[in-house]
Amino acid sequence: MSGPRRPTDPSGLERYYVLTGGRSGPGGSSSSLDVATLITSRAAAVPGLQHEHEEILRRCRDPLSVAELGAHLGLPFNILAVLLADLLDAGRVEARHPIPASGAGRGPDLALLEEVLSGLERL
Repeated sequence: MSGPRRPTDPSGLERYYVLTGGRSGPGGSSSSLDVATLITSRAAAVPGLQHEHEEILRRCRDPLSVAELGAHLGLPFNILAVLLADLLDAGRVEARHPIPASGAGRGPDLALLEEVLSGLERL
């Protein structure tokens, strides 16, 4: 007979606790991450990195939003934000925050939109 089985955690919370080292959210400047923030790798993966960190670096060779990255990795936003904070603090990734429409200073370029519409109508 086998010994008593340890109950498994169907929610995955135990795994997330291990992935983040018990941290529940990013700190410092990384706390401003948004689902639309673009992440780009600045360095290649090195031996000894956590598997999820390696995967983030590999997938973000081209810019990828936090939302897309979370979908690829199957991780909730808060867990991914902790992992990204580690990489941001180490200088291994770069985060480019979205420009809010109100901060752009003006609305869309109407002349450009009219040219695009004209081109589409010619198709």
